[in-house]
Amino acid sequence: MKLAVRESGTVREQIAERDRARGWDRVIDLVPFVHVADVEASIAFYELLGFHVTATHPEGAPKPDWAALEAEHGHIMLARAGEPVDPNVQAVLFYLFARDLFALRERLVAAGVDAGEIADGRPGPAVEMRVVDPDGYVLMIAQITPD
Repeated sequence: MKLAVRESGTVREQIAERDRARGWDRVIDLVPFVHVADVEASIAFYELLGFHVTATHPEGAPKPDWAALEAEHGHIMLARAGEPVDPNVQAVLFYLFARDLFALRERLVAAGVDAGEIADGRPGPAVEMRVVDPDGYVLMIAQITPD
């Protein structure tokens, strides 16, 4: 990139045009970064949904202060909050998708999670349920239809 700056933007403009043509000038993913009271408790909760830990900080620490998790197409990062998390002021709603929502609900209920009833979510997904994570974040989990 130093070359681009030295040539008064000529090379930089060519690179930018090439990247736009490839679609590289667009966001390609979104990973929620959530502040939580207890990273370990949140990891355990999200593992019930099918997520698995891909990284923690400090690495291998018994009580991590940050973790990255993923589940097929879903990603989330968790970080220990510096202040108490107030479930009454969560201004975000997470939408997740499952192949078998009914089986997922049965498994969550068996694990002691207060999974809401499966309901009609139209005009959005026709089948969805509401679950609240340990910090009060609302998760709407919808049934996906096979391709």
